[in-house]
Amino acid sequence: MDDSINKSNSKQNNSPTNSLPIGGMFQSRHIGLSEDDKKTMLNFLGFKDMEECMQSIVPDDIYEKSSLELESPLSEEAAIARLKRLAEKNYLYKSYIGQGYYNTHTPKVIQRNILENPGWYTSYTPYQPEISQGRLEALLNYQTMISDLTGLEIANASLLDEATAAAEAMAMAKRVSKSSGDRFFIDEDCFSQTIAVVETRAKSLGIGIDIGSIKEVDLNNNYFGLLTQYPGASGDIMDLSSHISKAKQHHTIVIMIADILALMLLKSPGELGADIAVGSTQRFGTPIGFGGPHAAYMATRKDFQRSIPGRIVGVSIDQHDNIAYRLALQTREQHIRREKATSNICTAQALLAIIAGFYAIFHGSEGLRQIAAKINRLTRIFAHGLSEMNYEILNQNFFDTVSVKTNQHTQTIIDKALEHRINLRAIDSKTIGVAIDETVDLEDIELLWEIFSHKQSQEINALSEEPTTSLPESLKRNSNVLQDPVFNRYHSETEFMRYARLLCDKDIALDKAMIPLGSCTMKLTATSEMLAIGWPKFSSIHPLAPENQIQGYRQLFDELQEMLCQITGFSAFSFEPNAGSQGEYAGLLVIDAYHKNRGETGRNICLIPKSAHGTNPASAMMAGMKVISINCDNEGNIDLDDLKSKAKLHQQELSAAMITYPSTHGVFETTIREVCAIVHEHGGQVYIDGANMNAMVGICYPGEFGGDVSHLNLHKTFCIPHGGGGPGVGPIGVLKHLEPFLPNLGINQEPSSGSNNIGSISAVPWGSASVLPISWMYITMMGRQGLRAATESAILSANYIASRLKQYYKILYTGHSGLVAHECIIDLREFKQRADIEVDDVAKRLIDHGFHPPTISFPVPGTLMIEPTESESKKELDRFCDAMISIRDEITAIESGELDRLDNPLKNAPHTAEHVAANDWHHAYSRESAAYPLSYLKKQKYWPPVGRLNHMYGEKNLRTSRLPEDE
Repeated sequence: MDDSINKSNSKQNNSPTNSLPIGGMFQSRHIGLSEDDKKTMLNFLGFKDMEECMQSIVPDDIYEKSSLELESPLSEEAAIARLKRLAEKNYLYKSYIGQGYYNTHTPKVIQRNILENPGWYTSYTPYQPEISQGRLEALLNYQTMISDLTGLEIANASLLDEATAAAEAMAMAKRVSKSSGDRFFIDEDCFSQTIAVVETRAKSLGIGIDIGSIKEVDLNNNYFGLLTQYPGASGDIMDLSSHISKAKQHHTIVIMIADILALMLLKSPGELGADIAVGSTQRFGTPIGFGGPHAAYMATRKDFQRSIPGRIVGVSIDQHDNIAYRLALQTREQHIRREKATSNICTAQALLAIIAGFYAIFHGSEGLRQIAAKINRLTRIFAHGLSEMNYEILNQNFFDTVSVKTNQHTQTIIDKALEHRINLRAIDSKTIGVAIDETVDLEDIELLWEIFSHKQSQEINALSEEPTTSLPESLKRNSNVLQDPVFNRYHSETEFMRYARLLCDKDIALDKAMIPLGSCTMKLTATSEMLAIGWPKFSSIHPLAPENQIQGYRQLFDELQEMLCQITGFSAFSFEPNAGSQGEYAGLLVIDAYHKNRGETGRNICLIPKSAHGTNPASAMMAGMKVISINCDNEGNIDLDDLKSKAKLHQQELSAAMITYPSTHGVFETTIREVCAIVHEHGGQVYIDGANMNAMVGICYPGEFGGDVSHLNLHKTFCIPHGGGGPGVGPIGVLKHLEPFLPNLGINQEPSSGSNNIGSISAVPWGSASVLPISWMYITMMGRQGLRAATESAILSANYIASRLKQYYKILYTGHSGLVAHECIIDLREFKQRADIEVDDVAKRLIDHGFHPPTISFPVPGTLMIEPTESESKKELDRFCDAMISIRDEITAIESGELDRLDNPLKNAPHTAEHVAANDWHHAYSRESAAYPLSYLKKQKYWPPVGRLNHMYGEKNLRTSRLPEDE
């Protein structure tokens, strides 16, 4: 950040009218514990004050007593006002640029009831299906929509963006192709950002890339896969059926990037014979948002259902034989298969996929067809008008985009458009691209004609004489789509609103209760942090807008980068990775590029503790590294002897070590500096997994205790909402020596650091730009004191829970002082033999108490990992502890024989209202104990919509889209 700006802001933000002292309003709203609560909890733990508590938990050699070098906190009103001033520095022009990003109308009923509804945006990934039926149904609607439009049987529940989806499709094609080749062909008419991301991915996987015209591809080159855009970046629509047929003869997997709205009028990829279809659903109601977040889709043939990456929602039944939804196939496969996983994707874009699905429900098949037809008609009118002005339209077949030959007048037309606050795309000095979207009307077309006209007044007859079609007859869609009742039932706002509410009420999100998931940091996303997502000067900016139109965004990025550098001790950040898993991948590529730049091309070993997140080894595999596991000792800490031995053994090949800190076991390991020193001593770089950064902000700095690179989960520590499984943001921070290797600036921008950078990681250089103001607001309103207070409160809350529960359950790992970091692991394995109770039984019984279960069986099978975060009140912490103690009492009753080992409230949990209210009740325990194990539940009861899922049925009878009987 510019020093003058920094000084100016500092002076402004510390003024009496704008700044707040410690304990100011927002901090007290974000942190759930009152000062009296903290004193009570500290006394319970045996500490006189917070400082004594922290010093007992955090190792002395990394503990930082001084405050963060950040500004004092702003009030909510002052922070909003300052953010508005940044937004005003962006200029909102109407963009006809296209290239995967289009203006769209977000229906207001969707904006209010879904996008801005905490019941939707604060929910977690639906790993616990019984309390996730609403978002699972919404995602199944999305999958049904994608399967219908692509003509392919299996669709996943979204990927990160179109470009990374194409890269995932390439890797999938390599896995499933019967070709022995290791080269991949990309049609030159694909979007440039997609080509860049696929090239980056291919390089690390050892895949050769050829780029050219699909019309001239030589399939005798033994390509395992082929990628094409439909319609192309130029706007051209080509009948690919003959090319696809030839590709199949050569065992070449065909991937089509298909425009989701164009598929309402064009034959589907499945009908043309494609094997995989990918694309973006952005134009289904999601604002452009300067490039993200947007839900990408992927669909494929049933033959490849075991190879498709990402999450897939499947239909199953519950214990009462009612239809119920669940995640199928690849659910959390990284934790099982680790470096052998098909992908490192752990975050989707669930909230944006849900919006896209609801957009289709809102409009229905006929409404979507009308939108697509209107866009195509206006594009035809525009093109015909240009033809009357003697412009040559270079693509005669088009949906919404035309390439116009300008005869060297490109810059003149571009400049004239800018005078009218319009952005056009300069393809070259002789060609302009124009893309029409659903927000365009006839008046806009007439203004575009005026811009292209060489005369002051030119009469154009295009309105009455435009061509009747611009779509090839052979490609016109005749098949019916979106015929399921869900897409044809909720078109009145009343019915739509009620359906959205019905689904929302089925789930537990943060608006209902604490979500105590270890490692997932389900903390508050404050309303004031979310406001800016609806501001047009953030939400409606095209990622290819000229530099002078985006200065507000640029300043926000600079300020947020400076904040994160101060918080972590790193010298620079890249916001490009749009998920934590992408951050891991990008960080390892940076390390790899650093070694190769030094001539150490043989360094390809990555050391990873066995306790690490499953995405760590999967990311290392994607980065072209070989994973060597490091043992942990009986206390869950990294085994230093094993680390030293393997680092020495592989010192010529050692590239990196991936360390999660505090550890995945929820402990501040005292040897972290020594661990980093061992890796450095043997020539490696240290990657700190930032998943647990919520325990470090303000009290220790990964860039100072030995980390070289780290990703931060902004959707965890820095309050971007989880949204039912995304959006996620995973920027990477690096020390000075790694800065030249950060991802380049991507989409039509100059590279950031010469030729050493690792290339493009995602479609745009700022990743999910439109949600970055959320983290900016959080840090700005918390300030240096508030951020540290949040960390202290999170650690205090975790230790309070561990201390209250330790007389009932075994706390599996603790630090040197017998305390934990920001999360604790409860060991339930002893109950299997004594009471036939397993971890799932305890988790499902927690649902009867109104709680989302903690993290199950990670990092240790048969355990619960609990993380309360700083956002929860002592009352809520006690409510959770009371629930866990009540469950322990029930286990004791089973152990004593008072409750049956097979028929008891845990084995039959969760209990639905239908089950409890049924005429027949065959259980030995009472209905009241089933439904109301604690008295407070009689006033505040969440009823799960389904009983315990039958996962085996869902796997044996895989179905990933709706049928009429699902209604």
